[in-house]
Amino acid sequence: MAQTEKKGGLLRKSSASKKPLKEKVVLMYDEIFTTEDPSKCNPRFWEELFLMKVNLEYLEGKLEALDGEELMKIKDNINCLFQHCIQALGEEHPIRVVNALQTLCALIRGVHQKNKSTSGFDIINMLVGFDKAELCMKNLMESLDSLLCAEGSESLKSLCLKLLLCLVTVTDNISQNTILEYVMINSIFEAILQILSSPLSRREHGYDAVVLLALLVNYRKYEVVNPYIVKLSIVDDEATLNGMGLVITQALSEYNRQYKDKEEEHQSGFFSALTNMVGSMFIADADEKISVQTNEAILLALYEAVHLNRNFITVLAQSHPEMGLMTTPTSPIPTTPVTPLGTTPPSSDVISSAELPLDADVQTSNLLITFLKYSSIVMQDTKDEHRLHSGKLCLIILTCIAEDQYANAFLHDDNMNFRVNLHRMPMRHRKKAADKNLPCRPLVCAVLDLMVEFIVTHMMKEFPMDLYVRCIQIVHKLLCYQKKCRVRLHYTWRELWSALINLLKFLMSNETVLLAKHNIFTLALMVVNLFNMFITYGDTFLPTPSSYDELYYEIIRMHQNFDNLYSMVLRLSTNAGQWKEPASKVTHALVNIRAIINHFNPKIESYAAVNHISQLSEDQVLEVVRSNYDTLTLKLQDGLDQYERYSEQHKEAAFFKELVRSISINVRKNLAFNTLSQELLLKEFSTIS
Repeated sequence: MAQTEKKGGLLRKSSASKKPLKEKVVLMYDEIFTTEDPSKCNPRFWEELFLMKVNLEYLEGKLEALDGEELMKIKDNINCLFQHCIQALGEEHPIRVVNALQTLCALIRGVHQKNKSTSGFDIINMLVGFDKAELCMKNLMESLDSLLCAEGSESLKSLCLKLLLCLVTVTDNISQNTILEYVMINSIFEAILQILSSPLSRREHGYDAVVLLALLVNYRKYEVVNPYIVKLSIVDDEATLNGMGLVITQALSEYNRQYKDKEEEHQSGFFSALTNMVGSMFIADADEKISVQTNEAILLALYEAVHLNRNFITVLAQSHPEMGLMTTPTSPIPTTPVTPLGTTPPSSDVISSAELPLDADVQTSNLLITFLKYSSIVMQDTKDEHRLHSGKLCLIILTCIAEDQYANAFLHDDNMNFRVNLHRMPMRHRKKAADKNLPCRPLVCAVLDLMVEFIVTHMMKEFPMDLYVRCIQIVHKLLCYQKKCRVRLHYTWRELWSALINLLKFLMSNETVLLAKHNIFTLALMVVNLFNMFITYGDTFLPTPSSYDELYYEIIRMHQNFDNLYSMVLRLSTNAGQWKEPASKVTHALVNIRAIINHFNPKIESYAAVNHISQLSEDQVLEVVRSNYDTLTLKLQDGLDQYERYSEQHKEAAFFKELVRSISINVRKNLAFNTLSQELLLKEFSTIS
């Protein structure tokens, strides 16, 4: 007996003598793609259509095969199909609803594909017709809202979210997607919040819900009042905010785990053995191969929550067991399709203490720690465009956190100590720090460690100037809080001072190359003013008097770098070139650093001569410093503890437009609607008649 094969909507016998037979659903699609009304000959046409398993590939392919003129000829049938899909969403039989949802996805994607050509027809008119658009879209959004909020099938909720993601990402630039006007008018914001506040729904659909919300918030955000922005900014329900935080934590933790697994796999492999044999000359190249796709969508969601909602700041510090160390509860496999590494939605939930009690033997973590670990990975390699965008967004999020009074309060809280294992870039001149030796410290120490790590590891030909500026600004904002609140942080400040001095040295060594692309004096001025901040106000926030002495020791020890910087900026500020003004600002900013060097150096030389010592020890230099403070004269510099607050619209609009475009393309590419087999659906909806 000849076997039957199915391919591209065709049923054919393996015998070559027989003509291919089309599936019934494909024959019905063909009827829709004629100019005749398909229900004329068969009054039950639409009723029967939604009982048939959708052939997405055939339907989308059919739409793509038509040119604009041909599509306009069958516009009435397309409108009719769209309207019947919406009607089917209200049906009692879940199979009809599933098929209607999948058909809507195919229709929206197929019609939008045609719009990329020069045919110039209006998408809304093509899908629903202008005269019925408002009512149809209202009914569609209400049906989706009802399905998302209902107690019913998780598979239906999954498809509803996928349809909405399809609707939002069908154009690269979501602000040009006119259909979204109806999503703004008929809000599904409350339905998204409901998903995030319920542990079961969040486990199944939290990832898609958070990504959807992040995208909707970015629709024409600089042009009109976006209701999703307004509503997100005033959410104060603890369960909802914590739910959103848990979804973001899970996604970032998954990325961190995948990276760690790849790193361990990489280190235990052949290449590791080879590098041990020939030395560490290839270590940088080896590390570049450890690549996990970044997750800008979830990072955007974190940014919008931190930036728009002050109540979300409390979620950053919400403690839970560290995800890599805990046993997650068993949960159903999510219906979300597997996406590339780093973008995989969470497969299980990490919940509040009520659901997962904290164990005294398990290291506790929180969203901020998970985010700092994520940042330490993506900020290692900024040569890749996606990682560069991710790194920039990480620094923007940290900027928002560093400006927030409440966030600073818990960052600097001595009673909230954590062991934060940041990823450090392999470098030939330093050993890898052992995880177990990490001390428990206030969270601000981990933020400063991350900034120091970035400063030290990115002095390269393709100099990421923008990221360096943001990095120095974050340090400055944290110091401003410490000065204002007189927080004496026990931190290894020398590491920061050393990193900053080495940065100045790098800028001077590469003056010609860097000046061709960047105004390096802006960055140099910021670095010099950080030192001025320590010099002027250090006695109010450095942990001990000896820390202040050590600051002077470092400035004196590295005086050659400051002398060289002064010579460079003096040379450029006395010339009539384009750098005259920015260079002269650095010249003026160096006045106190030069006063310290010029005051103490002769005293140190004199001490060495009197005591017949050729090389003074650190303690001897510190003794000279302590005994000669009284005769040092410094100038009071204004505005050192002032900064310009972060503003997205005026400075970052272009970055976010490009970022959202990239996310939209990526989400659309990874979206799958046919992941639910008909067998699984029939099993779930076993009550169907």
